[in-house]
Amino acid sequence: MSDLQFPTSLGTSTAEEIHLLGQSLSDDLMGKVGFGELAMWLVTLRRPTAGEVRVFESVLVALADHGFTPTAIAARLTYLSAPDSLQGALAAGLLGGGSRFLGVTEDCGQYLHAVLDDAGDELPTDDAGWDALALEAVRRTRAERRFVPGLGHPVHKERDPRTDVLVAIAEEEGLRGPHLRLFEAIGRTHEEVLGRRLPLNGAGVCGAALADLGLPVDLLRGFALLARTAGLLGQLAEERRRPIGMDAYFAVDRNAVYVDPTDDTQGGDA
Repeated sequence: MSDLQFPTSLGTSTAEEIHLLGQSLSDDLMGKVGFGELAMWLVTLRRPTAGEVRVFESVLVALADHGFTPTAIAARLTYLSAPDSLQGALAAGLLGGGSRFLGVTEDCGQYLHAVLDDAGDELPTDDAGWDALALEAVRRTRAERRFVPGLGHPVHKERDPRTDVLVAIAEEEGLRGPHLRLFEAIGRTHEEVLGRRLPLNGAGVCGAALADLGLPVDLLRGFALLARTAGLLGQLAEERRRPIGMDAYFAVDRNAVYVDPTDDTQGGDA
């Protein structure tokens, strides 16, 4: 018997049994615990409440699929190129989760968390207080020549339909906490600093909601990717049924136009 030990609070197996989170996988979890509940439990090492699961799974639904986004297109084109590698197509789509798509969930959660940390223990108790805190944060961010994550959307220019719904669900479950309240206040006040009104986007409100659930803000992108994995699998299933990858490839390839690299009048930022 080896003296080596590798401690874990997650899964262990013997020849006869599998245990996960201190529970028998087959007797205590299968058929009794939903996937969203298990995902939260694996990260927090505590079983979430029904209300927490509802908010968490609402986030997963909100982020699962948003049409022909770059992540979906990347997955479909990779599948076109390598239909023998489903995992490669899924990975290609997930690798596109960055600062413009999906990654905003984590960026927004981290931003809000940092503002709240700076504010200390005395957080606002009314909308006026939250607005003052938000206004100060947006001004500071603007002065630092940075963007406020969670503001604006390439498609939903006036209102992201997911935002109000998720806030309402969190309110119903008693989980509309400081991150969501600060995010809402940013939505009310940013125009005073930025000079234009932008919608609070769905990825941002998801980050705020996840942070209010007490999930580590440095892991929030992982939950966005967890959600998008389901969407990408759906995209690949549809690509098998009704392929558009070859058409997308030809649309770009057949319309490619050579540009003299010395000609500054064509393309780029000219």
